[in-house]
Amino acid sequence: MLLLEAERDTLLFPLQIVTGVVEKRHTLPILSNVLIEKNAGVLAMTATDLEIQIRTSTQAIATEDNFAITVSAKKLLDICRALPDKANLRLEVNEGQIQIKAGKSRFNLQTLPAVDFPVIESNGETESRASLPQKTLKHLISRVQYAMAQQDIRYYLNGMLLVLNGKTIMVIATDGHRLSFASAEMEQESPPQEIIVPRKTVQELGKQLADSDDLIQIEVRKNQVAFSFARIELVSKVIEGKFPDYNRVIPNNHTNVLKVSRLALLQALQRVAILSNEKFRGVRLVLNPNELRIICNNNEQEEAQEELEVEYQGAAIDIGFNVSYLLDALNNLSCDAVQCLFGDANSSMLLVQPDDASFKYVVMPMRI
Repeated sequence: MLLLEAERDTLLFPLQIVTGVVEKRHTLPILSNVLIEKNAGVLAMTATDLEIQIRTSTQAIATEDNFAITVSAKKLLDICRALPDKANLRLEVNEGQIQIKAGKSRFNLQTLPAVDFPVIESNGETESRASLPQKTLKHLISRVQYAMAQQDIRYYLNGMLLVLNGKTIMVIATDGHRLSFASAEMEQESPPQEIIVPRKTVQELGKQLADSDDLIQIEVRKNQVAFSFARIELVSKVIEGKFPDYNRVIPNNHTNVLKVSRLALLQALQRVAILSNEKFRGVRLVLNPNELRIICNNNEQEEAQEELEVEYQGAAIDIGFNVSYLLDALNNLSCDAVQCLFGDANSSMLLVQPDDASFKYVVMPMRI
């Protein structure tokens, strides 16, 4: 039975969108599959790992019959990628297998029943709704996602806090050693809402969002959040738990202010990090008026040192940090200069952009 005939890209583009959420190793074989449906001329593809589901649809398909089928997402994607541009594909199904024909190429793949595919259903009424340009959310995510924890026993840290409050949207991530905060203004008001979005969902959004003014709709439901944009709907469970009070973590009374070129600081840190201890990644910042010395040592008694001329009139401070945490923030900013605010050698550092309160990055010191 003929399912559809289409150009390669008609299948390739939606497959590239949905395959990112497919788990490579899963106890349920059907979770390695993509659900392909055609209904009223619309071709839709869905993939899920039971925590997050992504669905995309495309107008388009000329064959008469509607159908629903599941097939290995990775194998179908690899086949489509390997075929020539503009290749015409013909998909036929026969006795539990799907056959893909393109020119003189033939591929037979096993299928599993579409009725067994675990679609995540919409979970009740929408509690809060917001919309903003895709590029704004993409930008916010890029500013904080590197600070999310990875497989922390404090499960609520393995994600990003999304806060809707009137016309303001805020995103916060922390792994307990550093905290990143970013905010933006929206055109329309939204009821107050706080949810923790899982790490994988955040990363998938970061990949899928376009750098455009096209809108993304955010719908918060009970234990669920949905993001709709550009013929894509991404539905995710949210993490239950109490996120740390970020307002208490962000210092507001540091008086020692260092102003320095972001690029100069970034490059100096990258150079000294070559000789940092591979396990602890420690770097010392030694501050004196108008001077910053950056020092790294390792177990082989090797040392790297850099000196920068900076704007600084505060107290002399000798403080240690994980150099990777500093590089993460500097790499994800685009401003010319940054300000680093210090208390003393035992208190956290606050990194901000001059004259811009929409980004704050807090790093705890380490003993070196």
